[in-house]
Amino acid sequence: MTLLALAAIMNASGSAIAGESTAGKEKMTMDHHHHHEMMTATATHAVKSLARYEVPDVVLKDMNDKPISMREFLGKREPLILNFIYTSCTSVCPAMTGVFSQIQTKLGQAVRLVSISIDPEYDTPKRLKSYARSFDVGTNWTMLTGNLNDSVAIQRAFSVYRGDKMDHVAATFMRVDPDQPWTRLDGLSSANELVEEYRRLAMRQ
Repeated sequence: MTLLALAAIMNASGSAIAGESTAGKEKMTMDHHHHHEMMTATATHAVKSLARYEVPDVVLKDMNDKPISMREFLGKREPLILNFIYTSCTSVCPAMTGVFSQIQTKLGQAVRLVSISIDPEYDTPKRLKSYARSFDVGTNWTMLTGNLNDSVAIQRAFSVYRGDKMDHVAATFMRVDPDQPWTRLDGLSSANELVEEYRRLAMRQ
């Protein structure tokens, strides 16, 4: 994706993103089921916390229709940055995916990017592949879908399930090592913020 195209996406979705991320913060305060260590807010919309999540023993599929065991995949000793999106979203998801595209350029093979669909009934592997092509998704960026029950299970595990995809809010998760808790950023983060946060975590290893 060109920088001009990415800028267009960000500009087009800006007002909707601000509304969604504000609503998301309010819902996360009331609705979160994990004990988090609250930390300082980032310079833009995101609020940072630490959490440990129990990954369910479910199998999703990548855009090549390959089955992926989530417990095994997310338990690998490799740096991960993860988000939840759906391809028909016209507001926050294209912006989040655009940010991941920038991170891919900035960090290359240093980190595994993971995007999980919250609308698996629509987001078939074929649709994911088409969506991925729009954002120049490379080999170190895995997009996942699956059946509805398994998708809901992984959403619940990361406390992002809202029951309706239209209530979806921006959240990004990162971890350098599986022994660490996840760093969670609620709200829309820029690529620079996420890269800086990743580098801070990597330096502690």
